[in-house]
Amino acid sequence: MDVIPLVDEGLGNSAYLVDLGDGGALVVDPERDPRPYLGELDRRGLTARFVVETHLHADFVSGGRELAARGAQLLAPAGSELTYVHQPLRDGDELKLGGLRLEVIATPGHTPEHMAYLLRDGARPVALFSGGTLMAGGVARPDLLSAEQTEPLARAAYRSIHQRLLTLPDDLAVYPTHGGGSFCSVAGGGERTTTIGRERASNPLLADSPDEDTFVARLLGGLGSYPPYFLELRDVNRAGPGIHGPTPPTLPQLGLEAFEAAVADGAEIVDVRQVGPFAAGHLPGSLSNPWRAQFATWLGWLVRREQTVVFVADDTVDRYDLVWATLTVGFEHLVGELDGGVDAWRDAGRPLATTPLVDAADGADGRQVLDIRQTTEFVAGHVPGALHVELGALPDSADTVPDTSLLVHCGHGERAMSAASLLQRVGHDDVAVLAGGPDELGELQTGAGA
Repeated sequence: MDVIPLVDEGLGNSAYLVDLGDGGALVVDPERDPRPYLGELDRRGLTARFVVETHLHADFVSGGRELAARGAQLLAPAGSELTYVHQPLRDGDELKLGGLRLEVIATPGHTPEHMAYLLRDGARPVALFSGGTLMAGGVARPDLLSAEQTEPLARAAYRSIHQRLLTLPDDLAVYPTHGGGSFCSVAGGGERTTTIGRERASNPLLADSPDEDTFVARLLGGLGSYPPYFLELRDVNRAGPGIHGPTPPTLPQLGLEAFEAAVADGAEIVDVRQVGPFAAGHLPGSLSNPWRAQFATWLGWLVRREQTVVFVADDTVDRYDLVWATLTVGFEHLVGELDGGVDAWRDAGRPLATTPLVDAADGADGRQVLDIRQTTEFVAGHVPGALHVELGALPDSADTVPDTSLLVHCGHGERAMSAASLLQRVGHDDVAVLAGGPDELGELQTGAGA
């Protein structure tokens, strides 16, 4: 029995492919882009026979239908109420997977319908696929449905962990879906997999064997912000995303007139080039979202999912990767990209905007520092006197930032350039971006105060 993690570093999630030993495979919690799973299956000479979902996902569009379209049997919690063909699973169900058995364990908390799956080889438990109920150093958040359900789900998570999962052997390998970097998680470190015993001993939410009230207070006290598309993808996954196959829709090349017509009709211009090229010249009003592992998360945070989108790109970006990334967070209305990119725009005599990209020595003097990192990052260490607004809040609050000379920073520059593009869009005309993090500006202070 071989468990192969397939990690999406940008979304902070893991899917798992299990070699069942008979030429077949089980896939757990796949994302929409089927290429990683199909590639791994092909390399190992395996066929996906079963696809299982631990819960209705909020942070990505599920790839279960993509693999089911190739002959795999799709299984999901009965409470998911999927509207397409699948086998519903209930607490206590068992499935025979070749010489292995999969036991279904109801573990509500992250979501009401959540199930964990215990894989046995004969009588011996060999792997637990815990979804979001228990993860390395943390627990998945319970607040993605409604404020009214948050505390009841947090209490359900306590009971699921203590009454169902911590009763399993300490040496049992645990394979969570959510991990460090996932905005679905509360706490969590850099590890992707763990064991029951390790979590019992070192998970900060479980430290000192907390009672239910203490656990709930810890869990709810660790909740940060999350992208707005999280509130929509459960319904997308319940209804069933469209099936594309390994090759997604082609991104059309738009001439200047077609591109400008799309923008006039309300399309969002998303520039996916890196920070340096964007700073040197970009289309006025465009949003900088540099192509990187975290691209999809920030697209879903800064642009409404129902918005039509046009792209500005260069030769460093694979268009299939770009389209799959947008589809994975539920963006379907991709009009196309500017044919010829910024060069075509410039050659046609259209105006370009610039954004100063500066280092600490050249750019800090006389500027108000604006820190747009997550609150947890800011509290851990920030420049004295810095203003703090999370990047995710800027689409609705950019016009409330003081109209003064600004130096925007994050940790490396990508998020800061996104912030600068949003600020310039609403009329801030003296915005520079720090090419680096706050530590380059001097000694930092900790705590919530600026």
